[in-house]
Amino acid sequence: MTCPIYWTSVTGPLGPLLLTAAPTGELTSLSVPGQKGGREVRDDWRRDPGPFREAEEQLAAYFAGELKEFRLTWRTEGTAFREQVWAALDDIPYGSTATYGEIAARIGAPRAAVRAVGGAIGANPLLVVRPCHRVIGADGALTGYAGGLDRKVRLLTHEGVLPA
Repeated sequence: MTCPIYWTSVTGPLGPLLLTAAPTGELTSLSVPGQKGGREVRDDWRRDPGPFREAEEQLAAYFAGELKEFRLTWRTEGTAFREQVWAALDDIPYGSTATYGEIAARIGAPRAAVRAVGGAIGANPLLVVRPCHRVIGADGALTGYAGGLDRKVRLLTHEGVLPA
């Protein structure tokens, strides 16, 4: 018997956010409509807003400009390399950016691993709360974002990285 996945949908400035959680309450994903590799509700999932109250409150505070760092319990499942990359995202401060090369260096990966770092960032299951939107190209270009480049621009504008 598999453990149930709990889910809820939260309205926000990026559109409806789909949140999933493990039975123990840890956030397991945050997806936006049309997200590359994003999750979609399945029939065997259980809709229950209960496990998501703290996430909803923190997301609302973030979008209201009152919260700069999420303090949520989450559980992701990825390769050791992906988990390293995702953890490095947590160290990019609000209102800042880092390049793919800087992320590779932070985890001790060779410069040649930049493409693999990009792939891991693109597979980040926790959009917004694990700030993959803060990663940019070496030339400052706003390169891909699984949630769509328009959402990346909105998030970076919200955080003051880009002019309003």
